[in-house]
Amino acid sequence: MWYYVLVMNKKQKSTLNKIFEKPERSDIPWKDIEALIIALGGEISRGQGSRVRIFLNGTRAVFHRPHPKRITAKGAVKSVRRFLREAKVRE
Repeated sequence: MWYYVLVMNKKQKSTLNKIFEKPERSDIPWKDIEALIIALGGEISRGQGSRVRIFLNGTRAVFHRPHPKRITAKGAVKSVRRFLREAKVRE
């Protein structure tokens, strides 16, 4: 069963579409991904260092916030896409 997202603003929908684009984009700010996760009903907690724990629809993941730049790398975008699919979210 897939969860369809009905209540998102325009920027969050755009971020979701960017995450599911292929090839992976390298211009998505990490703060936009965090805002999307929260809009989807997810929970974000800080871990040690740059780690971020995310819980969404019964699925858990740990990511590293990008630094010093705030733009998400292609590999991380691919991991976020996989996480969203596991959490039953799609565009």
